[in-house]
Formats: sequence, structure tokens, C-alpha cells
Amino acid sequence: MRLLVVEDDRLLGDGIRAGLAQAGFAVDWVEDGRAAELALDAEPYALVVLDLGLPRRSGLEVLAGLRARGNRVPVLILTARDTVTDRVGGLDAGADDYLVKPFDLAELTARVRALVRRSAGGADPVLRVADVTLDPVARAVTRAGRSIDLAPREFALLHELMRHAGRVLSRERLERSLYPWDEEPGSNAIEVHVHHLRRKLGADLIRTRRGAGYVIERPPAEAPQ
Repeated sequence: MRLLVVEDDRLLGDGIRAGLAQAGFAVDWVEDGRAAELALDAEPYALVVLDLGLPRRSGLEVLAGLRARGNRVPVLILTARDTVTDRVGGLDAGADDYLVKPFDLAELTARVRALVRRSAGGADPVLRVADVTLDPVARAVTRAGRSIDLAPREFALLHELMRHAGRVLSRERLERSLYPWDEEPGSNAIEVHVHHLRRKLGADLIRTRRGAGYVIERPPAEAPQ
């Protein structure tokens, strides 16, 4: 899934981007508040990591504008402002979590996963559809108890389809979820990843809806009532 990092410290921003990418996320990074607003207007991000002390527009202004426009994307404030007043102000402005610098990258990654999970209405980090299980923390996949070895992009694609099981996701939607700005996917990249997943997991798991996209169907017993 695709995240936006808003951080004006270049060394820190690059480190956060690299760390979250290592955890399997597609990450865009901008360095000021106005660039963040433009990015948020253009892309449907799963989560935003937002500094407060930004040039051109502060993090709180970005957050206030985001919520005023009805955008409910989860926002994790990441800042050196550590007073109780600062924390209360950030959360009351519409942030979903608040982490103070310096921080541990493992904790940031865990908080990101938790926020994304809650925004999708889930508490258990492990995804299960029929006999397929995906653990995003351990980055492990099994089918019928058998461990399946997936490449990072294959794992990310399966994760996205299982998060939205029962919904058809277009190729364009999947590309935007899996690839950041600085990585242009090939014209048939999604089709290639789907082919590899079918070969490893079975041809019956991912269904093609011609002209619409791809879907992992939930068995009738698992479908929402």
C-alpha cells in the first residue's frame, strides 16, 4: 500500500522512506506543507506520516485542511514537539497517532501497520481468506498450511487484494498502491505479478474481471452479511 511521508529534514526523510519501503510499503516523500497538500489532492494514500515544523505550510495547517475537505486518511504526526499541550493539540486537530522524535523505526512501522489496520476495520494483523493466510508483520503467506515464498512486490499485491477481498481492484488502482512516484511500473507489471501469484498459489485464487480488474472472492460463509 502507498504512504506519504512529509518531512523537511532530508536525512531523516530519506531514512523513513527507506525503512518503510523495506517493510513493504510504497512511499512518496515531500519536504514542505504545500507539496503535501498537492500530493494528497492527487493520490489516495493509505496513511500520512506528518511532521509539524514544515516550510510553506505547517503540519497542523495541512492536517486542518485535510479534515476540512473531508479526507479521513489516517495521519501519524511525527515531531520533536513533545509537550502534553502539543500532543493534545495534534490529536484534537484530527491526527490518529502522535510519535515524538527521536523514535525507533520499528515502533514507527508498527504504528503505521496498526493505523492502516484500524482504518480498514480490522484488529487482527493477520489476513485470512478461505485457506490463504497472510501475516504482514512476519511477511509470511501460507495456503492450506503450506508456506509460500513470494517476492516483495508479489507479497504487496496479494496483501492489497486480500485487504479488499470481495472488491474488484483495477490495474490502475493496484499500480498506484504498489509503486511510488520515483518508480514507473512496466505496462504489464500487474499482469506479470498476478501470473506469478497464480503459479505459486493456484489459478483459482485471483479472478480476472475483464475490463474492470482483479478480485479475490470471499467464500460465501466469510462474506459480510
